[in-house]
Amino acid sequence: MRVRVVLTDLASCILQNCSKSPGNFSRPRRLTHTAVLANDQLPFPPVCDGLEKCVLGQCPYSMESGNPQHQKERKDCVDAFVPTTCALYPCKSAQSMPPPPRSTCSQLSGMGQAIRFDYSSFFEEQLEKKRATATYRVFRRILRDANHYPFAEDFSTGRRQTINVWCSNDYLGMSRHPMVLESARNAINRFGIGSGGTRNISGNTLLHEALEHELADLHGKEAGLVFTSCFVANEAAIYTLGTLIPGLKIFSDAGNHASLIHGIRTSRAPKYIYRENDAGHLDELMQQQSTPREPKLAVCETVHSMNGSIVPLREFLDVCEDHNALTFVDEVHAVGLYGEYGGGVAEELGCMHRIDAITGTLGKAFGSLGGYLVGGRALIDMVRSYAGGLIFTTSLPPPVLAAARASVAILKSAEGQDLRAEHRRRVDFVRRRLQEAGLPVADVPSHIIPISVGNAKVCTSISEALLFNHQIYLQSINYPTVAKGTERLRLAPSPFHTDAMTDHLVDSLVKVWRSHNLPLKH
Repeated sequence: MRVRVVLTDLASCILQNCSKSPGNFSRPRRLTHTAVLANDQLPFPPVCDGLEKCVLGQCPYSMESGNPQHQKERKDCVDAFVPTTCALYPCKSAQSMPPPPRSTCSQLSGMGQAIRFDYSSFFEEQLEKKRATATYRVFRRILRDANHYPFAEDFSTGRRQTINVWCSNDYLGMSRHPMVLESARNAINRFGIGSGGTRNISGNTLLHEALEHELADLHGKEAGLVFTSCFVANEAAIYTLGTLIPGLKIFSDAGNHASLIHGIRTSRAPKYIYRENDAGHLDELMQQQSTPREPKLAVCETVHSMNGSIVPLREFLDVCEDHNALTFVDEVHAVGLYGEYGGGVAEELGCMHRIDAITGTLGKAFGSLGGYLVGGRALIDMVRSYAGGLIFTTSLPPPVLAAARASVAILKSAEGQDLRAEHRRRVDFVRRRLQEAGLPVADVPSHIIPISVGNAKVCTSISEALLFNHQIYLQSINYPTVAKGTERLRLAPSPFHTDAMTDHLVDSLVKVWRSHNLPLKH
């Protein structure tokens, strides 16, 4: 009977219901019952031995089990002591219990002591999983040459080599435009490097407000708000809308960027996912999942960065207007590149006025850094007042703001229009040459050219062969950026890639393609 009483107390101790348990902080800490069992030196029957293993994390059904055991060991362990005699599981049976947790990172530090979690081993295991599936990210070590765009110096192999960059999001080369550089230098000389604080505490400058006015004007909106990145702009704005608007339901495109998805998830608002670029499916979901009186937010991006598709924006807005939904449109990969003044796909289609909130980036076509949100004055002011991603971080620095504003102004001008026109001609030329060579290139309407591979290891190998053997930087795009089985190379031609550069790219790709025994279309 004494054994049974001790076991029952031990169960209470583990469940933190016992007054002597270390988990009960209302009384002084005392020795755990594990130590009591050891000190009493009771003649344990098999059930006690099994329970002791369970407590110390050696049983596969212990919540903190660290040692994986094959199926037979699990069954033997459970059959030995769980069904009717284990004080921890008096009403359980082996058949009704869930599979044990699998971990290899806990280690036993001694009798009666707590199990210690081996953090370093856990971290290494997670990295090994990435390496085994060819999804481990390797950052290429490069220095771009502002005087010789689109070239860069690569140091990834331990030796220096000049490479041609074909995958940059600096789509128009604005990061090295003379007027942009001059604006940044002047700002450094006058205002220094950093902003000195958050927007609320000494970090709000006339440069911030001037850029916000410029961006609002670009999109035909009342107000704008700049963030440290467009990831932050998307996440913070959607989170704010999702938490403040009572009963809001969010409808999101299946192809939306991670920043949009993160904002939706963290808001905890009910969400409904419609098929990528499918306005009809969005309409069906809104009819099925909401009423006209319920507030709704529809979220999409105009240019999908990994497959190059463009949303049917007019149809999307038609559906949203029919259902009285607030519209949130991400133009990250479109601003600077589409529209008469670089306002994006919405400007090109003449429907900016129909959109409630537009986000964009300063770090791609504009060649600087940061993100922004534009919309109605009240909406922008509400986000400004509530969004933690804006309130609790240091604001963008003066040289970045000055460079961005100069770039936006240039791309609004006739020079920007000429640059966009040349960019489109170059994209069309490169796409046609790749297709003529038999490479699997989809005929998508945007400036992004995806080359389908379909295997992560092969995709990475092709990218490395191009870089190391042909001095071409074309990044492999693997899971989780794209779905497994849809791995690809992502090509982004600039207006400064010449015919000769294109010939070298196509010839090199064909050679590497054949060396990997991949078929070419003819």
